[in-house]
Amino acid sequence: MTLVFEPVEGIGEVSPGDDIAALIAERCELSPGDVVVVTSKIVSKSAGLATTRPKDELLAAETDRVVARRGPTSIVRTHHGITMAAAGIDNSNTAPGTLIPLPPDPDGAASAIRRRLEELTGLSVAVVISDTAGRAWRTGQTDIAIGCAGLLPVDSFEGRTDPYGNPLAVTAPAIADQLAGGAELASGKFGARPVVVVRGADPAWLLQDDGSGARALIRDEASDMFGLGAREAAVAAVIGDQPVRGLPVDPTMTLDDIVDLALSGLDFPRRHVSVDGSTVVLSIGLDDQLGAGVLAQRLVSLGIAHGTAIGVRVTSLPQD
Repeated sequence: MTLVFEPVEGIGEVSPGDDIAALIAERCELSPGDVVVVTSKIVSKSAGLATTRPKDELLAAETDRVVARRGPTSIVRTHHGITMAAAGIDNSNTAPGTLIPLPPDPDGAASAIRRRLEELTGLSVAVVISDTAGRAWRTGQTDIAIGCAGLLPVDSFEGRTDPYGNPLAVTAPAIADQLAGGAELASGKFGARPVVVVRGADPAWLLQDDGSGARALIRDEASDMFGLGAREAAVAAVIGDQPVRGLPVDPTMTLDDIVDLALSGLDFPRRHVSVDGSTVVLSIGLDDQLGAGVLAQRLVSLGIAHGTAIGVRVTSLPQD
């Protein structure tokens, strides 16, 4: 398979109300099997989303929850479910003093452009809406798909075998992301070429209908192992409400397991700790009050960290 990435020349500045599909159809000749990659910025511009609102105010409006914050940098989960720096808000390639947020429905935007291209050209092509994002543990950024239509966003290899006969269990190429990244390399950051046509895509990637969209690439919170930054997770476990988002339930941890973990390093008798449903009962004597307080805080914090609401009840041991 040979993939060819062809930037569409001459689109220029996009204004509110512009027909993106018409801008594309007027400047290139599409073919069956093409994938059209469109930057989210021109989708937002055509929708009139450019704003002069203060960035902090706009960021708050676009944020579902904060994942991590270091100085002026905020990594947040948006209302789309996408985790990005500054909720994907951008002030590059736009008029000075304006900010561009992500489109509110990237999959819907991809579907609309796809339908409009079919009206104009008679061809049903796939469409990807791309945006630039950083990666945890990796320096630099790459474009990812935040919306798509007519394209298989991710291809699960589960149940297949490699050429050596090894069974594949977790291999799942993120096709839409990989095409978005390649399109960014072809377009360049400063070439004013916000649309790239990808030719030669595997027919197995192409769909007759819109498909599941790029939302299929988003991990749900229950399976997100990194829903909070390290500092934020520690703070949430100490002072957060029970349970907090970003710290999903750990089905492998029983309440007795959490009790054993909380007792680690403490000089508190295990025999004075019992479990009653979702409540941990601490039986204490006069000399155990301080240790019981420490243990109670540990239990609540570890419960939050494992997505489990734990109640703590303290009773007095019979006095001799």
